[in-house]
Amino acid sequence: MKKLIGGLVAGAVLAFTAMTAQAQDVKIGVAAEPYPPFSEKNPAGEWVGFEMDLYKAVCEDQKLNCELVEVAWDGIIPALQEKKIDVIWSSMSITDERKQVIDFTDMYYDSANVLIGAKSDDAQPDSTNADSLKGKIIGVQTSTIHANFIQKYFGNAAEVKLYDTLDNALADLKAGRVDYVSESSTSLAPFLQSNPDFTTKATWPLDPIFGNGVGGGVRKDDTELKAKLNAGIANVVKNGKYDEFLAKYPGLADQIQKPQS
Repeated sequence: MKKLIGGLVAGAVLAFTAMTAQAQDVKIGVAAEPYPPFSEKNPAGEWVGFEMDLYKAVCEDQKLNCELVEVAWDGIIPALQEKKIDVIWSSMSITDERKQVIDFTDMYYDSANVLIGAKSDDAQPDSTNADSLKGKIIGVQTSTIHANFIQKYFGNAAEVKLYDTLDNALADLKAGRVDYVSESSTSLAPFLQSNPDFTTKATWPLDPIFGNGVGGGVRKDDTELKAKLNAGIANVVKNGKYDEFLAKYPGLADQIQKPQS
């Protein structure tokens, strides 16, 4: 009997050890600024939003022990390279430029890229005609595809003002210190809903600068983690949880393109 009990205990310990070994620790990096409806802090100081729901479901699906880490946006790629985080999960667009230094998971959403401004403004922004915004001031968040696009197509005619956060750019738009702000339609939707004097002035055409949707940034040598995240994304779309998360945020389902199941 003692031998049997000892064997059972030993087996239980081995099983627990094996289960523990499977739970890989993963640090999920999110930009430390609010980016509704994808990521923001609620009154209790907890991170909520579509991307927060999604990463938790992906981690649960793949039995990953995930910890959320706040990082300043302009330092988020260095943080990944320096192994302060393991994944960038913060609405980062998949671009060829970024793929020179990091790798990405499969796309987990995509959205249109737009320019917003006051309804009273009578300009007709056109990316094929830089002079259509000549003399205007355009606000964009630094180190983004939107900044790259605006600088390329309007940098010689308009003044491009860079901001550390989208919120600060929008604050200056509301205060009249800039004429326009360019970002994704999903990110700007909450501002437009609460500020009826502003509207979408242009929807930019598809351009290589905008990349191939949003994905999770990973280190180039983290192929195993990338495979797990891709499997998790696919499973969450297939099992319906992705659509459940979308439904929590009014209008979001109409604003984004989801991955194929």
